[in-house]
Amino acid sequence: MTDTNEEVRYGLAGVLADDTAVSKVVPETNSLTYRGYAVQDLATQGRFEETAYLIWNGELPTKTQLEAFEAEERAARGLSPALRGVIERYSAHAHPMDTLRTSVSFAGQEDAEANLGSGMSEAGFDAEALQRLSLRLFANIPEMIAADYRHREGKPAIAPDASLPWSENFFHMCFGEVPAPQVVEAFDVSMTLYAEHSFNASTFTARVIASTTSDLYSAVTGAIGALKGPLHGGANEAVMDMLKEVGSPDRARDWMLTALREKRKIMGFGHRVYRSGDSRVPTMTDAFKRMVDVTDTEEARTYWEMSRILDDTMVSEKGIYPNLDFPAGPAYYLMGFPIPMFTPLFVMARITGWTAHIVEQLGHNKLIRPLSHYTGSAQRAYVPMGDRG
Repeated sequence: MTDTNEEVRYGLAGVLADDTAVSKVVPETNSLTYRGYAVQDLATQGRFEETAYLIWNGELPTKTQLEAFEAEERAARGLSPALRGVIERYSAHAHPMDTLRTSVSFAGQEDAEANLGSGMSEAGFDAEALQRLSLRLFANIPEMIAADYRHREGKPAIAPDASLPWSENFFHMCFGEVPAPQVVEAFDVSMTLYAEHSFNASTFTARVIASTTSDLYSAVTGAIGALKGPLHGGANEAVMDMLKEVGSPDRARDWMLTALREKRKIMGFGHRVYRSGDSRVPTMTDAFKRMVDVTDTEEARTYWEMSRILDDTMVSEKGIYPNLDFPAGPAYYLMGFPIPMFTPLFVMARITGWTAHIVEQLGHNKLIRPLSHYTGSAQRAYVPMGDRG
């Protein structure tokens, strides 16, 4: 018995769910574009703050606009004493995505403007109010992640430094110092590459929640939950776990051949959207190589060689190319971040894309409520307890 004659597209593959002006993969150039700009150009020629401004405002900032934007972001930094106290009570055994999800939710219940801009306020849709909320999360999610990291390390939290740019400030809050410019640049590149990717699973989750006219914090909290999964954001962690399992370059080819023969799920390869290679990979691979050169250790060179062999073997055997997570995982590791922290770093970048989509969704909102193809029993009569045998 069917409820519809339409074809079921499992996983919504190929389904056009709505319009968006935020990003697009251009097949002719195999380029992911943000507001029309190729992401590889944004990542290599500008800073992440410029990309954040572009995603939210539709155009690249002038020098004056960028300075004003940066000043607003720096002024918005700083967690409440209550939230800092909550972070200090987190379990060190919890995954950082779980604690980050809780931190964002807690921040939402503290924010007096949390319900502005959505159907939960009398004012209804208010793009400026939503932008203020987005900027607060952009400014403070890095401190949520850094404070949690310091707590796990048994070290006191480090307050944000308003004299430092966004990426430099994050390293300061994590490690108490700003690393070499090449490290900051590689990190900044990764943030731009991870910032936005159309209707991916976490972004679609955010839009579904926003479509109910819930608040922005709820939509972002839900998106964090979706991103945690290894089939989505958690893949960068799985890539580094894979490299550690492989262990050495001389084992890499046989490891991959065995994994393919056993039909294991190999993270960091393939993508629902790209068929001839993820357009973000070359830029992130260059950033990974810079980290290898800056680190200049045998361990770093080992990860680089293993990655090249695994990549070559997968492409030659299956014609499947790596995605962004493949070079990003080891690059983050060489920056000094522990593996469970990789997906929260993804959140730091993607908060820009998520919030842009929330604003876009509420700007022409229609409740997202798809149909389903029923495959259960036909309608039947209720059988009283005494007659069920």
